[in-house]
Amino acid sequence: MLMFLAAVYGAAAGLLIPRPVHRLAVDPEEEWRAVCPGGHPITGPARGWLGRGCCPDCGAYGPGPLPTAAATALVCAALAAATGPRPELVAWLVMAPVAVLLAAVDWRARRLPDVLTLPLAAAGAALLGSVGWLTGETAAWRRALLGGLLLGAWYLVLYLVNPRGIGLGDVKLAVGLGIALGWYGWRTLVTGGAAGVLLGALYGAGLLLVRREARKAVMPLGPFMIIGAFCGLLPGAAAAA
Repeated sequence: MLMFLAAVYGAAAGLLIPRPVHRLAVDPEEEWRAVCPGGHPITGPARGWLGRGCCPDCGAYGPGPLPTAAATALVCAALAAATGPRPELVAWLVMAPVAVLLAAVDWRARRLPDVLTLPLAAAGAALLGSVGWLTGETAAWRRALLGGLLLGAWYLVLYLVNPRGIGLGDVKLAVGLGIALGWYGWRTLVTGGAAGVLLGALYGAGLLLVRREARKAVMPLGPFMIIGAFCGLLPGAAAAA
């Protein structure tokens, strides 16, 4: 039952993702988009940020609403299955749609906006802090905060070594992911962090094998960081059950 409810919630949240993906997937110097691909003004709740994923006049804004709904539903259901009825599941379900949105924006525009990465980290810290206070697991919360700092520091080092391959958006995303992974311990943090780097490296190597010009292309690392964190969080949550 819990998995079903999480999947329904994830599907509903995923249906809202295409609109903000379209609005946020712009170059850093550009303003957020205010019109659909066909030039029609984007209107609706929250100044047009919330609403159906298809323009009523000309079709989808960006990614189709059904794929984003399916992806978010699958992620939320898997997190519910691994975590069970423990209170930290609320934090994962709040963070999951934002993570899917970030992955979609980075894939399309090669950027991770502060308007998403910073609230993701803040929400994770606040929600897990509430869980720690209610359950008495304050040590887990402190470890989660330290995990966010450590993973963020690691990506900052990678950025300083190779600023063309890693952006500051990746560093800020690492803080939020590190907070989530750190809740379940150092092994989960290392597993999720390493998985993201490995997946990104494998994708980059594959691009180089397929086409030479990929050497100069900017690769979206955010989706692989998020998938890696997801792969680390699931076994961590299951082991804590």
